[in-house]
Amino acid sequence: MRRNRTNLFLGLLLVLIGIWLVLTRQVPAIQNWLDDNFAWPMWTIGAGVLVLLIGLITGAPGMAVPASIIAGVGGILYYQETTNNYGAWYMWLLVPGFVGVGTILAGLLGENTRYNLARGFNLVVFSAALFLIFAYFFGGLSILGDYGVAIILIALGVYILLRGLFRSGYRGQDETR
Repeated sequence: MRRNRTNLFLGLLLVLIGIWLVLTRQVPAIQNWLDDNFAWPMWTIGAGVLVLLIGLITGAPGMAVPASIIAGVGGILYYQETTNNYGAWYMWLLVPGFVGVGTILAGLLGENTRYNLARGFNLVVFSAALFLIFAYFFGGLSILGDYGVAIILIALGVYILLRGLFRSGYRGQDETR
């Protein structure tokens, strides 16, 4: 069964690449548009999509994690390339969030669903909070104004409180054990 999926994927990939090559050669406007709008980091994003497709076709939901990391890094590189803002080093704090997105996708695709959804969401929240705090302090984010860090810390505290309440639940018995 896996061999059939692999052959199906490889055949489909070759057909799509062939169609792309024919279109770019026969319709020069497509190639010109790609040259103008397709920055080099898009290849990294495409590699992430390809890894995800391989995981889906071969029945390996765990491949969503490396696929998300690869595509996310490509997204950071694309942002830095198009804005020429290579000083935004704090963007790399989003990488744990990419791991979280991949973990959530793996959970949605059926791999240890409950655990992966919970862990993935925690990673996304942690990564987003770190990113927002560092971006605020280093001038990369002024969307929340003067109270940005306070708002982020309050939101993170509420999240942690709610997570603790819903995780333990009310059992109506002594919690000292």
